Amino acid sequence: MDNTTTTHSTSSTYSITLLLLRVLTFIFLVMALIFISINKLTFDEIDAEIKFHDVYAYRYMLSTIVIGFAYNLLQMGFSIFTVVSGKRVLSSNGGYLFDFFGDKIIAYLLISGSAAGLGFTVELLQHIPSDSFTQKANVSASLLLVGFLFTAIASIFTSFALPKKDIN
Repeated sequence: MDNTTTTHSTSSTYSITLLLLRVLTFIFLVMALIFISINKLTFDEIDAEIKFHDVYAYRYMLSTIVIGFAYNLLQMGFSIFTVVSGKRVLSSNGGYLFDFFGDKIIAYLLISGSAAGLGFTVELLQHIPSDSFTQKANVSASLLLVGFLFTAIASIFTSFALPKKDIN
């Protein structure tokens, strides 16, 4: 009887930890999305404006944020269901594999988006002085990097679930 309580407690702690990591990822992705979406640079002298979507690296960064956001939203829903009901939505072995590979793929996407944004911003700073455009892009890429870290940690936790299941 005591072993069941320990297993349930460990499973509950695992589920709550994953939910917390997904919520933190969600928060950082939302903030990164806001910063990159409002980013624009205005040249009053020539009456021109550059927005984030004029830069391929920033568009890629936005795409990775949106893909990560959608995946994370789905996983948050699954995690909330698991914490509330004590059961998994995808209880088969495929569910564990979906979590594991999904977290890995999304983590790699998020880090590549962050690297693209940070890399372009560094190149841009070599040619123009620091301004609100580069600062907002840097903040967005940095927030995306933190979102990657939380997703990578969640990926480690989902990998712990794999050896416990008989996957054929």
